[in-house]
Amino acid sequence: MKHFFSTRVRVILIISVLLAVILAVVSNLTGMSLPDLAVKGILTPIRTGVSKLTDGAEQLYNYMFEYESLVAENAALKEELAALEEDARLADSIARENDRLRALLGLKEANEDFSLVDCYIISRSSQQWSRTFTVNRGTTSGINPGMCAVTANGEVVGLVSEAGSNYAIIKSVLDSSLEISATISSSGYNGMVQGGYATGMDGLLRMDYLPSSSVIRNNDQVVTSGSTVYPRNLIIGYVIDAGFDDTGVAKYALLEPAVNIGSIEQVFVVTEYNAG
Repeated sequence: MKHFFSTRVRVILIISVLLAVILAVVSNLTGMSLPDLAVKGILTPIRTGVSKLTDGAEQLYNYMFEYESLVAENAALKEELAALEEDARLADSIARENDRLRALLGLKEANEDFSLVDCYIISRSSQQWSRTFTVNRGTTSGINPGMCAVTANGEVVGLVSEAGSNYAIIKSVLDSSLEISATISSSGYNGMVQGGYATGMDGLLRMDYLPSSSVIRNNDQVVTSGSTVYPRNLIIGYVIDAGFDDTGVAKYALLEPAVNIGSIEQVFVVTEYNAG
């Protein structure tokens, strides 16, 4: 701001000096005194020019002053925006934590005999996005290979295949190496559920060894029948198709998994439960 004031003063001084020189030269050439020059109107165009110059300088000053004000206002708005974005991030973090705690509480209330460890997915295999992923808890939290992972709604996610001190690798139900003893809730028919990758049915599950006389309907819910690994009545998926297998003496059902494996962010590992 001081720079603008000093610039304005310098412009006025320079113009004043030029005016004095011009008046002196004109007075010397014409032999007229300064009042006579004023009377003859010689000073009028000079005054006009000077007035325009000073007006221009003032306009330039005002423009620079306004520009500086806009710069300051822009900087203040950027700081305010950054503060609002930080508040939004904090609010989102708190909301996520509240959701996590509510989910954990709800799952524990529905399964009082479960010991659960909540985990967040920290990485996925680029080539097996929905088949294998890594979570942020491991053996120090009580997680070991052979334990099952579920959602807050009691849906089967998969099985822990490897565990380190602070991480665990989980194979999802879509991995064809996993087999789960299962039951169709509405009818009680039992079978074995396996990931569909072995038969080229990406994203689907297949339930085999169903009785040939079984009546299987679309949207029938399939749950775990209970084992030393998977507690009873965890939701596996829903029937979308059925038919006879290659032997012709048993039926199979195609299932859509209850959970979208590729989009989940949080899972719960069942570290202990009452299998009785």
